[in-house]
Amino acid sequence: MISKKMQPLMANNSAIRTMFEEGDIMKKKYGEENVYDFSLGNPNVPAPPEVKQAILDILEEERSQVLHGYMSNAGFEDVREAVALHMNKTQGTEFSARNIIMTAGAAGGINVALKTIMDPGEEVIIFKPYFLEYNWYVNNFDGKVVQAETDPCFQPDLKDLENKINKKTRVLLLNSPNNPTGAIYSEETIKKIAGILIKKQKELGRTLFILADEPYRELVYDGNEVPCIMNFYPNTIVSYSYSKTLSLPGERIGYLVIPDELEESSLVIDTAANANRIAGFVNAPSLQQKIVKKCVSARADVAYYDRNRKALYDLITDCGFQCVKPQGAFYLFAKSPVSDEKEFCKTAKKYNIIMVPGSSFASPGYVRLAYCVSYETILASMDAFKKLAAEYK
Repeated sequence: MISKKMQPLMANNSAIRTMFEEGDIMKKKYGEENVYDFSLGNPNVPAPPEVKQAILDILEEERSQVLHGYMSNAGFEDVREAVALHMNKTQGTEFSARNIIMTAGAAGGINVALKTIMDPGEEVIIFKPYFLEYNWYVNNFDGKVVQAETDPCFQPDLKDLENKINKKTRVLLLNSPNNPTGAIYSEETIKKIAGILIKKQKELGRTLFILADEPYRELVYDGNEVPCIMNFYPNTIVSYSYSKTLSLPGERIGYLVIPDELEESSLVIDTAANANRIAGFVNAPSLQQKIVKKCVSARADVAYYDRNRKALYDLITDCGFQCVKPQGAFYLFAKSPVSDEKEFCKTAKKYNIIMVPGSSFASPGYVRLAYCVSYETILASMDAFKKLAAEYK
């Protein structure tokens, strides 16, 4: 017997993970080079060389009881200071170590933030399509997800957002660059969203937060930029992860930013640090924190992802499939040629192509392809995509 709260989650287990596991089975059967697995956002780009050097240096420099011991629940102060200074340099902010809480990845950060600011029964608005595990995080704290619409280019429908805000709303969860679409919300859009929230705060007499999930912040293309939301809306908490920018998804290291301008910021900061412990993380991994300090300016090879983006986009659109070209992250969100995108994914597996159905992102009729694979995989998949396209004429 498992808990009643977990039963629906298990019944709707992650389709992304399921497709990934099916891919492993297919690779054993047909050979890895003959399977074109675009299912999981698992970076193929190696970690920057600074990461390996940092590990070696830290093991030589640090005393064991410091490196592997407990620290403040918010993380090492020198690490948080390094993160704050880097943000000040790149985002035009004025943070100190106190504004930073090191977390077990962005997912850990989101859970800590929700535990800090949300009461049972309150609502979290999320624009479709979105990373469906957000539903689970909100459910952890007995909240309710409210889905808001986007336009055909996956930009927020601001009228729908305003209509969805009510006396139960507590959080607007934003993900830009977006998983699964690669869409970036412009500065103009962020300003309009901020205006709506400021207006609604006054009307409802309650605090409304933006929780910005930004693990893809540095993975942008074609001269696009990701605006710093905190510069436009004070009640913003940012969750960040090094999973993508340093290619360290399995190391679970990230941070929360809680600005001084946020309402009752001191109380929120102290509560979030406490929530880090109560949520079961206790503190972010100590070795990874030390690595972050030494590699705070390092980045994975964005040009590699950009080459993949262009190659896969050109490949599938040349085959006749419809797709809005992504501005950031490392995903394509393509229109299924039939209404049942799960059937389309099933057909694609006949040609050893593995995609994730859009219903896994609250948007049926689409499929997601992660292009954080090897460039050679994309090139090798060309004939398979042509055969798939021919089947749908």
